[in-house]
Amino acid sequence: MVLCMPFLPPPPSAAWRHQDARSGFEVAYFQALDGGHLLTGCTTAVEDQHSWIVDYEIGIDADWNTRRVRVVGRSDAGLRTVTPETDGDGRWRVDGDLAPHLDGCRDVDLESSAMTNALPVHRLDLAMHKRATASAAYVRAVDLSVERLEQQYVRTGGAAQQYGYSAPAFDFACQLTYDEAGLVLSYPGIAVRVG
Repeated sequence: MVLCMPFLPPPPSAAWRHQDARSGFEVAYFQALDGGHLLTGCTTAVEDQHSWIVDYEIGIDADWNTRRVRVVGRSDAGLRTVTPETDGDGRWRVDGDLAPHLDGCRDVDLESSAMTNALPVHRLDLAMHKRATASAAYVRAVDLSVERLEQQYVRTGGAAQQYGYSAPAFDFACQLTYDEAGLVLSYPGIAVRVG
């Protein structure tokens, strides 16, 4: 049996340059809190001739389950805010309203963010060659709509922390590489870590 390797605590900050799918940049900050972390960040990008800015705050518990999220987006469509939150058992509210289409989701995944791919990897703590489905509350970058997104992760590398990733809804699959803190280093076609 291959044991899981625990991740190191996240650094104070990290940054990614977006590539291919969009042109832009993301910066995230990590603050340890009693019983979890507060993740704050901002992404600015141009994609399909649309420019946007997404600011986020994500509260996670000690097991890296998403608990509360606040996303503020600016685009040609104007300023928007959305606040998804979960009870920790997979039931969600979006802006205070029940969101049964998200039942069972444990993570938030921001379309604008490479950082949010750290959440399921930490939470799942997969052993080598193990696979898991990670349903997520997926927040779109331009209009901040919240959808359900089914994703799969399979641990394919040991010390290198590599995972096969797929999102069938987008007919997308790639090999993600993470650092020792469980943050994405390389997200082919999407982003690369620069700081």
